[in-house]
Amino acid sequence: MARADSLGAAPDTGDAPDATAQVLVRAATHALEAVGGYAAGIYLRSPTTGLLLLAVFTGLPLQLFRPWWRMQVNRPYPVAEAYRSGQAVLLPDAESAMSRFPQLMAGLPFTFASLYEPVTAGTERFGVLVVLREATPGIPVGTADRERLRRAAEQLAADLTALAAAGGRVLWEGDPMGVPAPPPEAGAEGARRAADRLAQAVLSLDREGRIGYVNTAAEALLGIDGPHLRGRLLWEALPWLGHPAYEDHFRAGFMSGEPVHFPARRGRHAPGQWLSVDLYPAADGVTLTLGTSVKPAYTPASRTRHDPDAGAHTDADTHAHTDADTHARADTDADMDTDVDGYADLDVSADEASALYRPVALAIALTEAVTARQVSAVVTEELLPAFGGRQLAIYLLDERHLYLAWETGFPQGFLNRFDGVSLDVRLPGVETLTTGRPMFFESMQHLATAYPGIPLDADVGARAFLPLIASGRPVGSCILGFDSPRGFSPEERTVLTALAGLIAQALARARRYDSEVALARGLQSALLPHRLPVREHVDTVGRYLPGTQGMEVGGDWYDVVETGAGLLALVIGDVQGHGVAAAATMGQLRSAVRAFALSGSTPEQVVSGTNQLLIDLDPGQFASCCYMLLDPASGSVMAARAGHPQPLLRHPDGRTEVLDLAGGVVLGIDPEASYPVTELRLTTGSILALYTDGLVEKPGLDIDVGVERLRTALEAARPSPLTETADRLINEAGNTADRPDDIALLLASRTGGDP
Repeated sequence: MARADSLGAAPDTGDAPDATAQVLVRAATHALEAVGGYAAGIYLRSPTTGLLLLAVFTGLPLQLFRPWWRMQVNRPYPVAEAYRSGQAVLLPDAESAMSRFPQLMAGLPFTFASLYEPVTAGTERFGVLVVLREATPGIPVGTADRERLRRAAEQLAADLTALAAAGGRVLWEGDPMGVPAPPPEAGAEGARRAADRLAQAVLSLDREGRIGYVNTAAEALLGIDGPHLRGRLLWEALPWLGHPAYEDHFRAGFMSGEPVHFPARRGRHAPGQWLSVDLYPAADGVTLTLGTSVKPAYTPASRTRHDPDAGAHTDADTHAHTDADTHARADTDADMDTDVDGYADLDVSADEASALYRPVALAIALTEAVTARQVSAVVTEELLPAFGGRQLAIYLLDERHLYLAWETGFPQGFLNRFDGVSLDVRLPGVETLTTGRPMFFESMQHLATAYPGIPLDADVGARAFLPLIASGRPVGSCILGFDSPRGFSPEERTVLTALAGLIAQALARARRYDSEVALARGLQSALLPHRLPVREHVDTVGRYLPGTQGMEVGGDWYDVVETGAGLLALVIGDVQGHGVAAAATMGQLRSAVRAFALSGSTPEQVVSGTNQLLIDLDPGQFASCCYMLLDPASGSVMAARAGHPQPLLRHPDGRTEVLDLAGGVVLGIDPEASYPVTELRLTTGSILALYTDGLVEKPGLDIDVGVERLRTALEAARPSPLTETADRLINEAGNTADRPDDIALLLASRTGGDP
């Protein structure tokens, strides 16, 4: 369908189906007018399962929203939530959006409201209707607007249903279609003459970024006549302003309604020249001015700067603060290259690149963090450097008390006095959580004034206290410390609050993980044998080590069962996966094997019966197993194997071999699978070693290498006592810090009986 290949090119709507285009454009325009928005869009299902695509967008520059053109339905974004739930998602202000969807605000840290209405007809889900409008802080979306938006979505659903019935396409493919606004007006003659008298370059843009008026100074500065600029997208006419480094500034100007100021370096027509860019948005368009005499040094994370002595500010301060230094920057001789598309290759410093990258890196890294310690480490490594912080403390809520979970940069022992504080205590770390509002203190004096008598760890600095709230549930609070007084721009406050929501979600996930690990460990410990039977002529020793990655506890198990016929069953197995489910399945299989063994079943019957049981209990789950039936008196062994690693046999003379037991597929795959039995003899002084693959597998190495290493270790070990042999075999793996799988080991040594 439509195409938009770069920030500087308008989408081509020529190949969009006329009927579909008309329906979507009409719906977006109607919704925009119905609820008083300034932008609207429609997401539709795509041919790819689980993927929504932005089909049409109007009211704002489409190119600025490229990161949100595609939306997976399982993502934590309001569009996906509305589609999944079939319920409207109404976010009247930034605070409500940050508390529910911090990922959205981390990418769009501006003051705006957004409304999402699912487009459904019966059980048919077409997509989601989206409207952006000015924020109404603290005031929810009214009933009338809710109803108007719902009716607009219902009408769109009815139109799409009729379109589908007539054979039209209601799935979207390709890029979104931009709805063109009316041609921008050049303005009254008097206003034109007044603007032409200005020495500063002035351009007027409509809400989609198209150039309307261009004054004489702008024509002279840019070296382009007005007729060649008017009616074109800004980034099409001036491609150097389309560099990705400036996208966030334009998004802020078009979405927040507040003035935005930033420096930009021109492209191939004036290499090395930096211009100051000022955006002054209004409901009907944006005025853009260009000036000279600026330098490129700026802090992307803080477009505005506060006077540290102007007083403490919290998130309730929503007024804009301009950067007084923006227009007083000195010229620079820095050079600039341009690529084939006319974009400027900015010479951004390492610190500036880090500031741009680290908030994004934090969001990405948090998705990989599993434990609370890992989450805290990620915050230390990514969040602090991004904002120039030096201190970090994370407190977690438990039974209406806050407990210190992580700290760095504070004097040793200073935070101990706050560990375990009740939610009734008046402290900023407590009140930020109980009120759900972040608190920013631009100097330690401001903090001391707001909280008289509070212990301070330093006389100079600044502090930010952030609530950690995940899906409306309080998790804890986060403290960021800075060595010097500093201001916090509105953008910084929004980003920090949104990132706090991501941290809270990661910590809540980590706590669930920790609880599941504890449960799985307890279950695993309860299900593994606490002692092995003692029999004449045979010694047995078992060992188990949990993994150090993932869910840590898996489904590995071993067992030794005394059968009614005086024989001894040696069993080892490995259930796919980790965690509570794997441990529970392991317990069921262990019980099944014991029941079959005690009933006098043959090895083939034991393994086949367990295979059928697993298929009946948990289709799709599978496990490996090795079952050996030993006669302690004679040493005869009958063995059956289901996809499990081959056991090792150490002969009395020390020679050690990898056995070649016949076997079948793993348990849980084929109900008709057969498991042949292999017979062998265990002579006096020999040792059988049964193990799971965690003992011999290492990332990047063939499993045969690990088996050979284990064989060599068993061959070199002293044959007795057997406990020392087991310890030696497992110690090498146990000393490995990065162990992705758990390990089970079972040794059996024949000490007497018939030769």
